[in-house]
Amino acid sequence: MDTPTFRYVTQAIKPPKIGIILGSTRPGRKGEGVAKWVYDLASKRDDAQFELVDLLDWPLPHLDEAVPPSYGQYANDHTKDWSKKIAEFDGYIFVTPEYNRSTSGVLKNAIDFLYNEWNNKAASFVSYGFVAGGARAVEHLRLMMAELQIADVRTQVIVSLVNDFENFTDFQPKAHHENDLNTQLDQLITWSKALQAVRAAA
Repeated sequence: MDTPTFRYVTQAIKPPKIGIILGSTRPGRKGEGVAKWVYDLASKRDDAQFELVDLLDWPLPHLDEAVPPSYGQYANDHTKDWSKKIAEFDGYIFVTPEYNRSTSGVLKNAIDFLYNEWNNKAASFVSYGFVAGGARAVEHLRLMMAELQIADVRTQVIVSLVNDFENFTDFQPKAHHENDLNTQLDQLITWSKALQAVRAAA
């Protein structure tokens, strides 16, 4: 009997590029300090590249595209520019506040503008809030990730506006948050690398 021959096709996996998306544009927002903390810690790593994407720099109107985003037929320059930016990344860290037990309207709107650009990528979450540290906002975001074919990782960083801010203004995170973030980054980078191959095969 002939011995079967197996041929393995390998593809070089480049270090993933991760977008840290700051999901609040509210005056006096607390998320800027949180997002910069995430960026500073993440940038110490050599297994991925990181970029801070502040939605203040991307003033998208309320969704104004007539054609569903899954078709990729964008009429407006602001959508085309946003599409190009999001398509650059292999994974995302969403830094989200919690408003009324959900995420911010501006982040939901920015996500809804696109579809294919999000597909087969990875995501993680850093949330902040009063009662539950933004955990309920992330529950909603996880549902959205499933619809967008984004693989979201388990570890979440939950920041308290009471315990992790001095006078509700200066971000002074407790020591355990750094450990949680590093664990989250390990998971996110692993999945971002794996999904590079999925997108290449597709």
